[in-house]
Amino acid sequence: MPTSTDHDVSQATPPSNASVASSTLITSESDSASTKLPEDKLDALNVLLAREVRIKEGAEKLLNLELPEHMRLKVQTELKMATLEIATLSQKIDLEDFRTALSQAQSCIQSLSGLGHSAISPPVTSLSSGTSQSANGPDVDRNRIDLQNRLGNILRRNIRVCYELDVTELLQAVTPSLADKCSTQCRTSAYRIMRLALVNVASLEEISKQPIDWYIVRTLSRDNKHEKEKEQVIKLIRAVLDVVSENRDRRGAPGTGVVPLSEPVMRAFIAVAEHAEEPLRLICIQTLAEMVLLDIDLVARTGGIRFLLHALGEGPIELAPLLAATFLHIVDSPKTRCYLRLGTDLEIALSPFTDAYGRGPDHADRMRGSAKVIQLMLRTWSGLMYFCMDQQQAIRSIVDTLRIPSMDTREIVLDFFFDLLNIQASDWYKAFIDGRRLTMYRKSRIQPSERLLPLPTNEHTPESLKLTDQYIALLVLVFTDAGLIDALTGMLEECATSSSLSRKATLLMAEVMQIANRVLPLPTASKIQAIPRVFDLASEYGRGESRIIGTSALSQIDSFNRNRGRLQTTFINGRPRANSSEEAVRRGQRQVEQAKLKANMQMDDKTFQTSLLETQVTLTKDHTKWHFDILQELIEGPFLNPKRLEEAIKVARFMKRLLSFYHPFSRRFSDLPKNSTNQRWIRLGCSLLNTLLASPEGVRYLMTEDDLLKQIVKAFMQLMPGVHLGDIEPYFSDHKMRTTLTFGYFELLGTLSKHPDGIDLMEKAKVFTALYNLTEIRGREDIMKLVIEHLDYSLDGHSRLILSKTLTTGGLNLRRFTTRHLAGMVQSSAAPVGWMLRMLVTQLYDPLPEVCQIAVQTLEEVCDDMDTLQLVVEMQPTMDHLGPIGHPLLLKFMSTSMGFRYLYDANYIQAEMESWFHERNLEYVVQVEIFLAKVFSSDVEYSADALPFDGAVPAHFYGELSKTELGCQVLEEKGHFLEFCSSIRDHALESEDVELILKLKSILWAVGSIGATARGLSFLVEAEIIPDILKIAEQSLIPSVRGTCFFVLGLISSTPQGVDILDDCGWEATLSPLGFPTGLCVPVDLDKFISMPAWDVIEPKKDARSGLLPPISQHEVEVMTVIDNLSNTVIANAASRSLAKMKSRPEYRHVFSSPATFYRALHTISNYRYRLPVRRYILDLFTLELDASLVLELAEQAIALRAPLSSTATMPKAPVRRVVSMFGPNRGYSESDDEEDESDEETEEAVDRQPVITLRPVSRLIGFDS
Repeated sequence: MPTSTDHDVSQATPPSNASVASSTLITSESDSASTKLPEDKLDALNVLLAREVRIKEGAEKLLNLELPEHMRLKVQTELKMATLEIATLSQKIDLEDFRTALSQAQSCIQSLSGLGHSAISPPVTSLSSGTSQSANGPDVDRNRIDLQNRLGNILRRNIRVCYELDVTELLQAVTPSLADKCSTQCRTSAYRIMRLALVNVASLEEISKQPIDWYIVRTLSRDNKHEKEKEQVIKLIRAVLDVVSENRDRRGAPGTGVVPLSEPVMRAFIAVAEHAEEPLRLICIQTLAEMVLLDIDLVARTGGIRFLLHALGEGPIELAPLLAATFLHIVDSPKTRCYLRLGTDLEIALSPFTDAYGRGPDHADRMRGSAKVIQLMLRTWSGLMYFCMDQQQAIRSIVDTLRIPSMDTREIVLDFFFDLLNIQASDWYKAFIDGRRLTMYRKSRIQPSERLLPLPTNEHTPESLKLTDQYIALLVLVFTDAGLIDALTGMLEECATSSSLSRKATLLMAEVMQIANRVLPLPTASKIQAIPRVFDLASEYGRGESRIIGTSALSQIDSFNRNRGRLQTTFINGRPRANSSEEAVRRGQRQVEQAKLKANMQMDDKTFQTSLLETQVTLTKDHTKWHFDILQELIEGPFLNPKRLEEAIKVARFMKRLLSFYHPFSRRFSDLPKNSTNQRWIRLGCSLLNTLLASPEGVRYLMTEDDLLKQIVKAFMQLMPGVHLGDIEPYFSDHKMRTTLTFGYFELLGTLSKHPDGIDLMEKAKVFTALYNLTEIRGREDIMKLVIEHLDYSLDGHSRLILSKTLTTGGLNLRRFTTRHLAGMVQSSAAPVGWMLRMLVTQLYDPLPEVCQIAVQTLEEVCDDMDTLQLVVEMQPTMDHLGPIGHPLLLKFMSTSMGFRYLYDANYIQAEMESWFHERNLEYVVQVEIFLAKVFSSDVEYSADALPFDGAVPAHFYGELSKTELGCQVLEEKGHFLEFCSSIRDHALESEDVELILKLKSILWAVGSIGATARGLSFLVEAEIIPDILKIAEQSLIPSVRGTCFFVLGLISSTPQGVDILDDCGWEATLSPLGFPTGLCVPVDLDKFISMPAWDVIEPKKDARSGLLPPISQHEVEVMTVIDNLSNTVIANAASRSLAKMKSRPEYRHVFSSPATFYRALHTISNYRYRLPVRRYILDLFTLELDASLVLELAEQAIALRAPLSSTATMPKAPVRRVVSMFGPNRGYSESDDEEDESDEETEEAVDRQPVITLRPVSRLIGFDS
């Protein structure tokens, strides 16, 4: 037993003395430790802590043994003292560890400061190299690396130290390590320290004051040999974003914050993200996307928007969904979407579709990836309403891709529409597309587990549609309005009628018509289902080919509609319909079975005797020689005749031979291997018992002459504690249960439990006594699971008692399994069963939260039926202990008068009402929006089981409150509804404050839930709030708020009165075939709802103080001119050759070693777009090492070269550049546009670009003459 050597609890030492000794030792050692160094004190405390931990472990192990009561009390006392001492020592260690770490960190900073001061020297000219060593030699560099690594480890392990250190002193000590003369490893560790020190806004402000921008620019321009260094810079930038994100104003719209990064750093960072061969490119793109959501103005000024849009259309396909989601957030706010140009920017995501014509086969993968992105965008309110602007030009362009004469392209686009409209491909779709007759395709080919679904709990309730159905209805309306049906008809005209693509287009057309019939109002659906062009083709008698196309399409649509009902998924325990297409088949099968049964029961004596002999049962005990089919026919036919059964029992001794096969001790049935072939013997045994129980002679035989049940009980007794069998393996051992047919005995017992006579047999054989004993055995839950699974509970008695005992006293796994089994029985029962519901209510008090959750979810589901809900409410279960798990069920209780009174008397209504008014309303909005985001996501990780609800509108407190008269009285007395109406009118068109927008959404959901009931609708009518909701739906500048109103209006249309009111307001409701409202409505004037007002685009403005004075030297002018030309990809190669020639000439060498020219070059690449290799090339031209002195001189040059404001004010404006859009040339020039457009200079009038300097003298370009 592992215990402490100083204090061994396992020995007989009195714990009290040991405690005193331990305390004395600790005190003395603590006193002696107080005079030690911090490191020694820490080591001493760790030794004490380790000893106390060993004492605690020894005491815990002793408590697991059988100890006398007095000894157990002493050990428990010792354990408590050791636990307290461990807590005390841990606090001391934490304090000492912090003090030690702080002291060590300060020591490292002082040492680094000393190295920095000793290394200060004037700039040294040398060959351009990012890894050149300092004149001090490698020793200083190694010392820096060692100190910085130690400091970095301290900051990483002790976050408190970062808050106590002087950040300014730390940064000043580390900054010299960023110089060019230091090694890559040294610079890497320096950036790492800066990142670790960045913990709050104060430290961010201090870092922003330090002159490290040019170091970062230089690092980001280095090649891939310095990847670790660049990685740390990127991590530093991400740390800046983390601090900004944590401290930003939550009320502001995304993208309206401020990120304290300079434009030079941003340009350098964007250049890394643009470079296709950069290993860190993906993380840079993701970081840039995050930056857009924090400070869109900074990203737009530095050309990041242009690049992200390009990456969305042409960049890495794995990042396209992330970028699409980023821009959708931007579009949702009017403050940020003004940085995007309607018709050109976000539409670049459609380019893989719209530009598909003439592309190679590799473009298909790009299209499939783009299809997922477009689907993601169209399944959000921001994306849908953005693409519906400008007369739905973007939507029409997607539809028009069906007209591209390419088979592969059309196939991909058709698949896109199937996914977008959430059309689930059934197994028989392939048969339809292949051209096979659907009448030859039968449901029997489908496995029952795949085609059966649980039966709805309330068959008389009108079909309730889901939130997803409501959105799909709008999508169908939008795309059919944009010409989807016409485009599909055009495909039919162009493709051969026998082609799979033509049939797939017909299938999509038929599915769209089915969806329209289900989710759209009748007038709207009828327009879609008219398909006039198809009928026109079918009626063109003068053109035979067109008529064939039209009639073929109509025939296929008709075949689809006729066979859809026959082949669709059926329900478990669903009532067979007399008008079903399967009724004739079922009737024929019943007639055949009845005729066969009648013939078997009327078998003559000779045939019967012959059949008995042919089974071989009376001739051999070897079951493999038995004729199974004849045996089964006898059991299910002649043996149902009492005379034949008596003859088989008494005369032929047939039954004794057959039943002995199933006796456990015969080791025949029980030793058969467990496989699918042998399981037929289990089914035969169950049939045999059913036949015997159907006759008094069979019951008598089982009771008096057969030992089957007695042997099963004896086999069960082998599992009881204290029974020793030696080397004999029990019949129901775990190994035999897994490998043989032994488990089949539980199915036989289950068959007996279905009959009253069978229960009597089990009682007399003491089977139930054995089963009660099995519930007490731990470690064999597999047996009890089989018992629970196969027993029948339709008759009151021992079976239900065993079920109840297992539910309450079984192990964790067994209770979980039994609760699920009970939940399945409750759900599958056609009518509410009181005893099942009482047992399920009992499970609400189970200690295991998972069991409680299963019970709550089941009760919530079955309580959709009012009779079931009434029964559960009468039981008045207490659910205060369940917390949030029980809220959905309690909301169900509120919908009945009895339940409301019960909850009101328990003070639940008052407390919950305040909670919803202040907090839960907001949580409800978040829950619904998260559900919609997940269910519309193409990500497979979101399974249906993981979603918070099933897609129907989740229960809302105020909606349930308004279902009863008492609830409406409480709602009126509280005055919450009037406050809701006031808030809606006050903040109807709010578009800036995020918190107010979220609150407006929550109030809209509350009002809509109230209006979804007949009693609650009167509140809306009296307050005249419906016109205000319609105003928000049609005029709000926030797409997601309009979408909320769309769903809320659907709730209001859940009652006939609401349908009439909305019909007067220009919104049509969808009705079921019986005329009931379905809770879904769409606007009559679609454009009024989905069209957003256009906006004025914000052009990124440059700082008026960014201009520089013109250079004085002619050589400097020529060098800067050529550097400027490097940004033009057309003449960049010639410019680079010119620069190389200049650098080799003596008269230009002073220019490349001039800090002033170097600053001008840095200024140029920090204000205009240069590719990463070009930036690297420019920086490598200069023979200057970047260090503290050079950074200081660059700061002086920035002041000296800055042009006066009067000079910069006359600088020419940026010219308007020609940009060809897919929808027209309506986009102006932006810094974000590609520079390749300059190649049009030869054919267009040349317009000077804003120069790097304010005045450019007339000069000759060097290196460009022939």
